[in-house]
Amino acid sequence: MDLELIQTVTPLVVIVGVAGVVGWVATTWMRIKNGYPLDGAWGQAVYPKTDGEAVERVKLLTQENAQLRAEIGSVKDRLANVEKIVTDSGYHLTHEIERLRDGKEKVQ
Repeated sequence: MDLELIQTVTPLVVIVGVAGVVGWVATTWMRIKNGYPLDGAWGQAVYPKTDGEAVERVKLLTQENAQLRAEIGSVKDRLANVEKIVTDSGYHLTHEIERLRDGKEKVQ
């Protein structure tokens, strides 16, 4: 081979190789940053190992979430009952009678 050709091609091969490694590192960093699973040597997904503390924390958060959902459900039920009472015509009549007793407002 011609020495001049080798000297021309070698830097090109090095640049392509470095660009490939830099691209691989950047892709891996973005996948880690955004929570995507990493790929192993043969393309299989490599998930991070979970320790017992993380599993316990997920269980506690799941229980707390269920409790909060139940509490929100009961608050919605109570609010619906209050809305029924307030929109009931008997409530308005009682409220008007009380205003007349207080003498604060004249009814037309």
